[in-house]
Amino acid sequence: MTTNPAWRPATTGRRLVALGTIAAMAIGLALAAPPAVGAVDRLAACAVDPATPKRQLRALWIAGVANIDWPSRTGLSAQAQQDEFRAWLDLAVQRKMNAVVVQVRPTADAFWPSPYEPWSQWLTGTQGANPGYDPLAFMVREAHARDIQLHAWFNPYRVATNDDPGLLVPSHPARRNPGWRFAYGGKLYYNPGIPAVRDFIEDAIMDAVTRYDIDGVHLDDYFYPYPVAGETIPDAATYAQYGAGFDNVHDWRRDNVNLLIQEMDQRIHAAKPWVDFGVSPFGIWRNAATDPLGSRTSGLQSYDAIYADSRLWVKRGWVDYITPQIYWHIGFPVADYTVLTAWWSDVVRNTGVRLFVGQAAYRAGAAGQDPAWQRPEELTEHLHYGRQHPEVLGDVYFSAKDVRADRIGAITRLVGDHYSRPALAPVHGTATAPPAPSITSATRVSGGVALSWRPGGSSGPVSYAVYRVDGAPAMDPCLFADARNLIKTTRETSFTDTTADPTRAYTYYVSALERLRNEGEPSAGRAVTGTGAFSVVVDNGGTGFTAGPNWGTSNYSSQLYGADYRFAEPVAASDPAWFRSTIPSAGSYRIEVWYPANAGYNGSTPFIVATGGGSRTVTVDQRVNGGQWRDLGTFTLSPGTYNLVGVSRWTSAPGYVIADAIRVTRL
Repeated sequence: MTTNPAWRPATTGRRLVALGTIAAMAIGLALAAPPAVGAVDRLAACAVDPATPKRQLRALWIAGVANIDWPSRTGLSAQAQQDEFRAWLDLAVQRKMNAVVVQVRPTADAFWPSPYEPWSQWLTGTQGANPGYDPLAFMVREAHARDIQLHAWFNPYRVATNDDPGLLVPSHPARRNPGWRFAYGGKLYYNPGIPAVRDFIEDAIMDAVTRYDIDGVHLDDYFYPYPVAGETIPDAATYAQYGAGFDNVHDWRRDNVNLLIQEMDQRIHAAKPWVDFGVSPFGIWRNAATDPLGSRTSGLQSYDAIYADSRLWVKRGWVDYITPQIYWHIGFPVADYTVLTAWWSDVVRNTGVRLFVGQAAYRAGAAGQDPAWQRPEELTEHLHYGRQHPEVLGDVYFSAKDVRADRIGAITRLVGDHYSRPALAPVHGTATAPPAPSITSATRVSGGVALSWRPGGSSGPVSYAVYRVDGAPAMDPCLFADARNLIKTTRETSFTDTTADPTRAYTYYVSALERLRNEGEPSAGRAVTGTGAFSVVVDNGGTGFTAGPNWGTSNYSSQLYGADYRFAEPVAASDPAWFRSTIPSAGSYRIEVWYPANAGYNGSTPFIVATGGGSRTVTVDQRVNGGQWRDLGTFTLSPGTYNLVGVSRWTSAPGYVIADAIRVTRL
């Protein structure tokens, strides 16, 4: 990804997109193959929630160059590198993302044992040094174990981040073939105008495609070098040799890049039709002042500056997806996020090319950024705007470390607003959807509900989607129209739903997805019963109770619950005694308290209840009505284990405050 001034980011429809039977319910997020006979009218009536889309790419860019993300530094052991990468995948799972875009060829080198190029210096610190394992094989295996797509990210032309060929390992192709390279702006590049160079780059990339089970090939925005003041690209001799038929060097340069894109598209899909091919170009193709087909912007034009005719690639169908780096805020006058999102949506419309937006996570809350990026809601508003454009099928975030940093809570806000449920990756092309699996068991266990299933045929689905519906409603395709009932995707044939409320009845369904992500019919539903109403008592003598040293213990009153109760003098400080409980699911709960009463106890004891919307305080006269359950009220509680009810000492009334027991009952 690029790092430049404010006007640049700081650091023929070939395949119709078909959704398969269930996926056709995903509210037109892609062109759909005809669903099962009779389903169309029913699907049209489905109410869908735009906050829980069925299909959406959610991805992290994991950059290797300069150790931006992974590995975090050179010289780490193989085990340390692997632990770091697993942590990135775990972050993606936590944030309900379904893909990672990992840089595997940052500077004409490799994160796999390539027969074409040396081991990357960003792994060990020494170009050509074996890291002791195969990183790409490891990354694919670990990503797929979590049902996360892995798109391998290649920088096509950059050879080195310095301009000294003597620093390259002696066996480096750019050193053995000095005529293939040029220096510009303090860096070394392969010359895009030499046909042998283009063939070599494609061969190097195709080695990874053919040998590894990657889900996509991803090129970034570096084509011809970004302009450097006072320098000219030194390719005049190459143009003289190969530029016949072109009126000027600029059209010839664009054609060189176009050939790389077109040929990569052909070679990837000839080898593996299911592998996605995508590019993340600079966010501005051309400005409308230069070209009426351009956007209402006034920044650098990638068509002219780096010879990337990204609009043509979409219109010719040479890419499966396009991920423009729209790294500017809403309202930025030079390049408004909304203007560019609308422009790219118009470009991809009716082409079959999917649009994923490159999002500038690195800017949110970062020092030195425009004040707009100090707003926690800036990024989430980008996705809200994207909902107005059905062509926007997902987002990719630069970069992983910034998603993890979550400055000013911007990522937490975005995930809460848009990623409350998992999502299936958008469909890549048409195919026969796999048959419905059969659920073989659905059993209540101590940790939730354990599910097992078997495939519906011998074709071997790539992954499965697990749905959970409250109660036992009649089978209805609308249950699967969006992701509100989707709880998991997995490549296994079993799963334990640890979020299941033990008191509630559910019906589970499982569907299968093949390599192009077409989804088949769901299985027959499998119901599990609940245990009845949830109710729990927490006594002061149990593990769910905590209190500070100023709380005494007594069994003086015969109205106590259990063996004893706790008491404390009132003070002008909270110092609460806490009752901790596990709430199985969000909902309405009645909370009751038990205390012994005495005329010398406190007439205005504050009970603090941690509700889903914030703490609420209820005062209780503990001089009366003791020795029984006293109703504090009905509260909306969030799921989880936490300090639920506190007895505060902060009261102006005289007399001991008492903490004895609470009872929580789901309504």
